[in-house]
Amino acid sequence: MVYKHVMKVLLIVMVMVPSALATSLDWKPFKTRFMASDGRILDTGNHNVSHTEGQGFSMLFAVAANDKASFDKIWGWTKTHLNDPKTGLFYWRYNPIIADPIEDKNNASDGDILIAWALLKAGTRWDNKAYLAESDRIVRALLDHTVIDFAHHKVMLPGRHGFTAKDSITLNPSYFIFPAWRDFAKRSYLANLWTLIDDSQQLLAEIDWGREKIPTDWITLYANGKTAPAKKWPARVSYDAIRVPLYMKWDQANNPLLSRWQSWFSRYSRLSMPAWENMIDHQVANYPMRGGLLAVRDYTMGQLSQEATKIKTSDDYYSASLKLLSALADEGFAF
Repeated sequence: MVYKHVMKVLLIVMVMVPSALATSLDWKPFKTRFMASDGRILDTGNHNVSHTEGQGFSMLFAVAANDKASFDKIWGWTKTHLNDPKTGLFYWRYNPIIADPIEDKNNASDGDILIAWALLKAGTRWDNKAYLAESDRIVRALLDHTVIDFAHHKVMLPGRHGFTAKDSITLNPSYFIFPAWRDFAKRSYLANLWTLIDDSQQLLAEIDWGREKIPTDWITLYANGKTAPAKKWPARVSYDAIRVPLYMKWDQANNPLLSRWQSWFSRYSRLSMPAWENMIDHQVANYPMRGGLLAVRDYTMGQLSQEATKIKTSDDYYSASLKLLSALADEGFAF
């Protein structure tokens, strides 16, 4: 009985005392600049729209900062305004200046993953069974509506609609949030999740185009198992694909595929690294990586400093989000 009492006290202390990450994460300036009073997260680089990606990122940041009040506001707004009752997923975009703010009823799988992952983290950190139940429900909905078998791979589509054709599908590798998938798999032990992780890693390993063989923002998977840059978008490693090495290293620091990204980053000095590069013709942006993009580069190269994750006035919502994500990944963010 004494042992149980001591363990209970220790658990309470662990929850009440902020972690090192809670004190170092630059959450307060992020919240001040990008979170409205009702919990809506403003994408300041995109006319102050909101989307599930931003809501999910910010829920994660609030958990890491041990800020339950903000977490509940963000989650409350998300559930009230973006929930799709037909699927159990979320409408991906909210535009407050139009008559119907939900102008696109599709979901974005990465946003749904982030929301479910944040709820799992919150349920664990604050011992809240309701959060855990919501997380489990969203994961099941993701498996039901976005995970398919194609070309001998189990893959997650970027959304329910618009990404499948007769002989090919379109994928966004930055939506492969491996550390979240692994947490979901450990909690549920669903075989589909373990297969999704393995097949998605294999898909990235099989890329055989481009100098570094790294995925562009959007890729096409053909029925014969081959991949190529998706034709509807420039063949760039840019603002989407930059998250691929972040999630890859966050999941497994020794993942051999990271060497491909490190090779790309090593082609340029840190301050001259272009913001994007076309992997087919190798044209590059005429401006360098800054802010959050540079933080991801530094994290991937094992060179991340605390200063690189601090939010500056020049950072918009996305740059600031990448900085905080890099900080979370560098700390491991596990309970």
